[in-house]
Amino acid sequence: MYVSGFLLAVPEDKKEAYCEMAAAAGPFFQKHGAIEIMEAWEEDVRDGQHTDFRMAVKAEAGEKIVFSWIIRPSKEAADLAETAMMTDPDMQMPEEMPFDGKRMIFGGFAPIYMLGR
Repeated sequence: MYVSGFLLAVPEDKKEAYCEMAAAAGPFFQKHGAIEIMEAWEEDVRDGQHTDFRMAVKAEAGEKIVFSWIIRPSKEAADLAETAMMTDPDMQMPEEMPFDGKRMIFGGFAPIYMLGR
């Protein structure tokens, strides 16, 4: 199993546009091997003294934090999916992104402990 994680700031007034973009992208990610996709909207994100989610993405006033991940069977599957998605003619980017992609943080992770499900 392999996890691709994402952290970004989305203007509050673009929540609906973000949700629509996420819902439209879901089947595309599934087509490319995603086992699970989670998009989570800030509800209780506290400010830290040294670092926090907001500082990490340089969130501005009026922005909410989105924490999301995609689970795939393996790193190899994730790497293959990334390459395949970039050349897939079904890849559709929104005309206007509902967030500033330059401040998005993302990375790949190998699980070291899981409980449940």
